[in-house]
Amino acid sequence: MVEHTPDGRYVVIDGRRWRATDPAIPEAEAAVLRRELMSARRAVGAALKAGDATAERAARDRVQAAKVGLGERGDPWWEQSDDERRARWEAALPDE
Repeated sequence: MVEHTPDGRYVVIDGRRWRATDPAIPEAEAAVLRRELMSARRAVGAALKAGDATAERAARDRVQAAKVGLGERGDPWWEQSDDERRARWEAALPDE
């Protein structure tokens, strides 16, 4: 079970606190970013299995970009203006 801290800024999983996804992200965009994150994580695994350091670096960069877009890394979303938050997640959306 996932629980949130009272201020909503963090989730607690197995006793460990992690930054929560920015709640201002519209669900459609958040879903795209989550799909990108999971795809990037699979790419990390594939690169590790293949022993391909270049592909691993690229995949880890994709993970980082998705996490920043979701507000889980980088500048805390609660310290950003609404315009900064929107710019952050829009910049992280993959080109489709």
